[in-house]
Amino acid sequence: MRRHPVPLLLAVAFFLAACSSGSKGGAPFNVPGSPVRTSQVDLPKSLKYAPAVIEVSAGTTVTWTNHDTFPHTVKLLDGSGVDKPLPIGGATSITFSKAGTVYYKCTIHPQMHGKVIVDP
Repeated sequence: MRRHPVPLLLAVAFFLAACSSGSKGGAPFNVPGSPVRTSQVDLPKSLKYAPAVIEVSAGTTVTWTNHDTFPHTVKLLDGSGVDKPLPIGGATSITFSKAGTVYYKCTIHPQMHGKVIVDP
């Protein structure tokens, strides 16, 4: 009996995809836009972080201010466990002490993504 190679190839492809999907160090999502050098991020009435990509020096404290009509959060995806609430009209701050790129999102609205580029 001759076996067909396609099921084996599909199984190998799925295995490789599963192994690579959780790799550390990769971007969890794309955040479009050029970096803006600022320590202030606004949440206008649009379910987004503005600017979405910021650049700061190590040791800078970044402040997010919620001008939207919905509560939000700022959850860092760097393994630190930082997940700060951002109520309507409120603000929250986080200090970035290490150089690197830190992605973040709103846990209430998963379509909201941001990125902080921390220079040494």
